[in-house]
Amino acid sequence: MRQIVLDTETTGLETSQGHRIIEIGCLEVVNRRKTGRTFHHYIQPDREVDPGAMEVHGITDEFLRGKPRFHDIADELLDFLRGADLVIHNAPFDVGFMNYEFQLLDRGLPPVADICTITDTLVMARGMHPGQRNSLDALCKRYDIDNGHRELHGALLDAEILADVYLAMTGGQGALSLGSEESEDSGGGPRVKGPRRLPADRPSLRVVSPTTAETEAHQAWLDRLDKAAGDTCLWRRLEQDSQS
Repeated sequence: MRQIVLDTETTGLETSQGHRIIEIGCLEVVNRRKTGRTFHHYIQPDREVDPGAMEVHGITDEFLRGKPRFHDIADELLDFLRGADLVIHNAPFDVGFMNYEFQLLDRGLPPVADICTITDTLVMARGMHPGQRNSLDALCKRYDIDNGHRELHGALLDAEILADVYLAMTGGQGALSLGSEESEDSGGGPRVKGPRRLPADRPSLRVVSPTTAETEAHQAWLDRLDKAAGDTCLWRRLEQDSQS
């Protein structure tokens, strides 16, 4: 699965008032792992940034002078996004601004939803944590994601933080080595994973069965995870297969 975690910064809140994108940041996640590929640009909007917006992201009109305009980066952006699942916090805002920018180009470009699927982490969070604050900062605190370096909003920085939050919300990154260790062959070849050798006198592990309360809590968590993942929770499928 290829996903693009995306965020934008803008001159203001409403496209109906002619506000524009001034920063777009995206990072690629494939099979729940960050690949290191990013797409990031500051953009000259040909209008002033509202003072209220500037207080949020700190991007000034002076800083944007000489930056590329949206039409300069549009094709590269489309190529980066095409066919991916976009992960966005409050997706209607960012998608609405991107569609507005594409419309201004007057090139007959398709709306974002025609070339990508869209996952809105704000909708997910509201379903998983009803009645609670579900801003990106609140989710960082809830899922123990470090965002102490985030003094102002920034598109790429927020996308990086959102990627960590999304992976935590949907079950973690799954990068544990679980009982394996690295070894190197005698010919100086690449390091490979091999089974961990346990001492011969290691005592047998004690098997502890879950309590009824623990089993119910586990099932409740799977219910929330399955709902957030659109009924694609692998653990739930494995449990159902084992019972059939």
